[in-house]
Amino acid sequence: MMRNKTKNFYYGNVGIGSDFPVTVQSMTNTDTRDIKETVSQIKLLEEVGCDIIRLAVPDMEAALALEKIKKQVNIPIIADIHFDYKLALQAIEGGVNGLRINPGNIGDKQRVKEIVNRCKEKDIPIRIGVNSGSIKKEFLEKYGGVNVNSMVESAMEHVRILEEMNFKKIVLSVKSTDIHMTIESYEKLSQIVDYPLHIGITESGSLWKGTIKSSIGIGSLLAKGIGDTIRVSLTGSPIEEVKVGKQILRSLGLLNDRIEVISCPTCGRTRIALEKIVSEVEQKIEHMNKSIKVAIMGCEVNGPGEAKEADIGIAGGNGLGLIFKKGKVIKKVEENKLIDELVKEIEKL
Repeated sequence: MMRNKTKNFYYGNVGIGSDFPVTVQSMTNTDTRDIKETVSQIKLLEEVGCDIIRLAVPDMEAALALEKIKKQVNIPIIADIHFDYKLALQAIEGGVNGLRINPGNIGDKQRVKEIVNRCKEKDIPIRIGVNSGSIKKEFLEKYGGVNVNSMVESAMEHVRILEEMNFKKIVLSVKSTDIHMTIESYEKLSQIVDYPLHIGITESGSLWKGTIKSSIGIGSLLAKGIGDTIRVSLTGSPIEEVKVGKQILRSLGLLNDRIEVISCPTCGRTRIALEKIVSEVEQKIEHMNKSIKVAIMGCEVNGPGEAKEADIGIAGGNGLGLIFKKGKVIKKVEENKLIDELVKEIEKL
């Protein structure tokens, strides 16, 4: 999959830009002032593969907590700040690896310049984040409401402020709850700038609905080569956001860190407890870092043939099952031994 060429730099030790893998971000939903709880959540996020974490910084107490949090975690921290430039300065002093601010909302240019100068000294990127609900009134009036033009123009206004100060380590996002508007906004933005793009569908909803909505939007953009870092915005645990984000990348072949399981949807020919078998196999192989495909098919009639691209798999029968590699049957086993025999064969690969 060809990625759009974008600038390359780092959040701490994590690269962002087209020369690096697409990263998965999330945002803590703890009170940043509660250092213990926030650190605990970040460590859980690290365990499920979160690459970069963003923290809300609503006041000075939260800004002061960042230094202590930073010392206890391993992944880069981005401070999310609105309006108060002093919070940004304190966050930088506390050792954060990135800022999320909109320069046009942070105060007069002298205040923005203070932030920019400190970011230059510390080699800290700035993300400009425009959402459909945060567009300036003048752009809403100029372009007739919330649309692609008003979204992109709002982002570019902030970009020009930083560029005038010779600051180029910029990450951009133009998110909407509307999938079509989001995709079109990123498409337009990607034709104007070569800054890395942070993509996502903002406020996408609950775990089930939000996962579907985010997968369509994020997946569509990534399939076009657009996007350098992603955040799945779900109402609920940020742990689930990371899990969904990682799976989106795996589904597109942009991440090959786990075994891919292929399973059929079941039909009238199915003669084994396919759903139960798939669930148990996934649990048993979840920890394995193998870049292979495993097929679990419901019948012996079409199973091996339909899943011949898989490295290994099983096809169920009436009390029996076939184990096959690359479409060729290697053994026949009783159904109650299928899972164990399959796992043994996977471990050999």
